Amino acid sequence: MRMRWLVAALFFVIVPAVLAQPTVKPACDRACLENYIDRYLDAMIAHEASPDLFHKNCRFTENGIELPLGGEGLWYGMSGKGTYKFYVPDVETQQVAFIGTVREGGAARGAKAAPGGKPASPTTVGVAIRLKIVEGLITEAEQLVIRPEQSLSGPPPASTSPSTAEAVEKMGAPHEIFTQTIPEAERMTREELIEVGNYYFTGLQRNDGKGYYPFTDDCVRYENGKLMTTECKKQFESGQLKGIVTRIRDRRFVAVDRERGNVYAFGFFDHLPINWTWQLAEIFKIEKGQIRRIEAIFHRAPYGINSGWSTYEQGMSEELQSIR
Repeated sequence: MRMRWLVAALFFVIVPAVLAQPTVKPACDRACLENYIDRYLDAMIAHEASPDLFHKNCRFTENGIELPLGGEGLWYGMSGKGTYKFYVPDVETQQVAFIGTVREGGAARGAKAAPGGKPASPTTVGVAIRLKIVEGLITEAEQLVIRPEQSLSGPPPASTSPSTAEAVEKMGAPHEIFTQTIPEAERMTREELIEVGNYYFTGLQRNDGKGYYPFTDDCVRYENGKLMTTECKKQFESGQLKGIVTRIRDRRFVAVDRERGNVYAFGFFDHLPINWTWQLAEIFKIEKGQIRRIEAIFHRAPYGINSGWSTYEQGMSEELQSIR
């Protein structure tokens, strides 16, 4: 009898306590994470970092420089969305990355008038974005903005080739290979996928034809919307890329879509002899431990620049960083 009373007493104490616990918000699935990118772009168009979307201490960087959130960089002049959209949701770490295009200037504030006093047309720019979501709010936002060459004193220099953003938009949409689902039994872990992606960086930096180059025979690479090679494996095995880059550093793997085998990384390519650095975002499609397709966008940055998210030592290191 005493045992029954004890059980009953515990029931009336424990159950209300459990019910009183705060409800834990469910983690975002892939569609939810992709929606955060859309809401983020909408916020930039509205030039408003509202508290229902952003944490009060959200950190923001553009092209490696930390800026006030909501009023500077692309936030100042974004005027519309572009047509190219490539999402890489990472459900495991609640991050989402993106490569796409947007419109800057034109009817937006700060836009210069075109000759004749008419409003200037918006410029199409390329963007690479990473967002970190915690308890329903964006706590970290970093982006690269790849703009056409500009001049402070007049119209941009004439060019016979399309800008990065224009070339990316001509691609239409991410290649269907990137959207194909990996069978569940063949899916690699997040860290395994990152390790394979990093072999590209290591193989390019130390290209002597003797390294480990995990490419499929049909691997291709696009840079800034343009096809650069249809023979990734042959290029690396021949050693023809030896010396093309001095150092590949600050290799930050920020989003992994295990369901589709897509791995997203930020990094820097340094070219010491010409004092030149490329700041880039890169996506790898990986199947059965091999890289099948690569897509990258990048721009020239001050030599030796840091991502804004790494220490000096990390920023100069060739070691990979798995960002969570």
